[in-house]
Amino acid sequence: MTDVAMSITNKDSAGRGASSDDGAPHPHGSFFGRRKGHKLRAHQADLIEQLLPRLALDIGGPSPPDLAGLFEPPAEAVRLEIGFGGGEHLIAEAQAFPDTGFIGCEPYVNGMAKILTRIEASNIGNIRLFAGDAAELLAWAPARSLARIDLIHPDPWPKRRHWKRRFVQDASVAAMARVLEPGGEFRFVSDIDDYCAWTLAHLARSPDFVWTAERAADWREPWTDYTMTRYGAKAEREGRKAAYLRFRRVG
Repeated sequence: MTDVAMSITNKDSAGRGASSDDGAPHPHGSFFGRRKGHKLRAHQADLIEQLLPRLALDIGGPSPPDLAGLFEPPAEAVRLEIGFGGGEHLIAEAQAFPDTGFIGCEPYVNGMAKILTRIEASNIGNIRLFAGDAAELLAWAPARSLARIDLIHPDPWPKRRHWKRRFVQDASVAAMARVLEPGGEFRFVSDIDDYCAWTLAHLARSPDFVWTAERAADWREPWTDYTMTRYGAKAEREGRKAAYLRFRRVG
């Protein structure tokens, strides 16, 4: 078994049961919750073993001078999607912008297996993957190395005692500000009103970001060429309207 596959297996074992109400927090950053669901199909397991090591970021050592060199040829810009789920949005973006490099962060092994299947089927070369905690990835990445960060339908952790588990916190906002280039964007999508308000409050008190909305349609409607995720489509069918929030890095 490769080092990357072994790492995922170990993390899976450590994360089981962490989604319970009184589960212990992940010791290294902002990830809480289960890492694995249903059993992987044979080909998915093969992709975890064979393809993921070729695409996975190794943050065990120093970060490179920039992230563009992680791609061949070097990317014109690099974007990060945190918690890509089934990968629908990340795959669509990578195909639409072949000169941009994309990093997908997803600790949930079934989501990683799904996106590997799509990468293989479409022979996509401008995606790199990180099967771990986004907080650790942000701490490792060079300053001003990302053009955009997307956080789409994250787990809202609705119980008040679990709000500290939400990804958007003052510390993560500061971490994103460090790695975004001036003029870069943080984009957030959620159908949970409370989490949208929470995100607006945290970004509003940061001196490093400004909310780009000028009219209601700017947050009520998806941005141009947005790819709806399966979760987003399900929320719409059930009558839940998402907010599409965009924040620009200033300075």
